[in-house]
Amino acid sequence: MTIRTDSPEATRAVAGALGDLLVPGDLVLLVGDLGAGKTAFAQGLAHGLGVDERVTSPTFTIVQEYEGRLPLRHVDVYRLDRVQDLHDLGFDELIDDGVTVVEWGDLVEQAVPADHLVVRITPGDADTERVLDLSFHGSRWLGRRPAIEQALSAPVAG
Repeated sequence: MTIRTDSPEATRAVAGALGDLLVPGDLVLLVGDLGAGKTAFAQGLAHGLGVDERVTSPTFTIVQEYEGRLPLRHVDVYRLDRVQDLHDLGFDELIDDGVTVVEWGDLVEQAVPADHLVVRITPGDADTERVLDLSFHGSRWLGRRPAIEQALSAPVAG
């Protein structure tokens, strides 16, 4: 599924609509270059989960936790030296009861559970335009794909 947004606010709005649909144990991997909009997407997810706190990139803390309708664990793996570091952080426990979103998810995709959603964010034609390419992995996500596509295909206010 591919969605185009024309501003960071529109990217957050799409992510917020997705956040409304997330359930305990969901894992979302964000992929994109520096400045692509991964943190903006994570902020939108947090809003959709009812998080009231300001969401920032956990680049130096690796994991930020937020409380909302479901617990949100926001992970940034950019500074990890090796995939094993992810498991040393207790990653498997992070994804049990809440929602986990991982920035730079392509760096660890081979080490995460098979059930996950990948959101690849790339620049569009204009400076503020972003292309969001969602790919669904595993039965957990494939079974929900039609409902998610329907919810995200409706015009989303930015």
